[in-house]
Amino acid sequence: MRPVQKIMIGVTGASGSIYAERLIQLLLGSVDRIYLVVTETGEKVAAHELSSDSILRRSFSGALSKKELTIIRIFKINDLFAPCASGTAAPDAMVVTPCSMGTLARISTGVSSNLLERSADVVLKQKRRLIVCPREMPFNLIHLRNMTALAEAGAEILPLMPGFYQKPKSLEDLVNFCVGKILEQLDIPHDLYKPWNSRMM
Repeated sequence: MRPVQKIMIGVTGASGSIYAERLIQLLLGSVDRIYLVVTETGEKVAAHELSSDSILRRSFSGALSKKELTIIRIFKINDLFAPCASGTAAPDAMVVTPCSMGTLARISTGVSSNLLERSADVVLKQKRRLIVCPREMPFNLIHLRNMTALAEAGAEILPLMPGFYQKPKSLEDLVNFCVGKILEQLDIPHDLYKPWNSRMM
């Protein structure tokens, strides 16, 4: 696997903006570039769920710091002329978190109606890593079939389902568990929690 230097993060309108927010916070010190694209509904959900000083909220209003802007590149959802819409400029990896069932369905069927969906298509065809993080429950058969189709196409399906064997004590611990799993799929080290049964390692 090639090291992750440029990563795209797609944020949809599913509940769980906090997962994307935490992932961006941690990637700022780990990668050279973050490409960020958020659906219109994703912006609305983030505005409802996150504080005004969050990276996501500030990215919508153009209030990111100069330091953050050296890493983060923000693209409009309908900008199909963005570099990441082409295989010649595909990122090393892409994470869609949280991923709505509508976005999951369109990616799984190759429908590219916006930049997020097109970028996911590009990442798959270029054999890069695509990590899709569904945030829904319960799953119906259509959801499961769409996830199967994406897995067969080479995507990694990482539902946002926190574990409890780490004995979480806060909401942050639960978020960190899922974000840590994403980082592990990207081969990015983290210390968000101890490995299971680490005393035996």
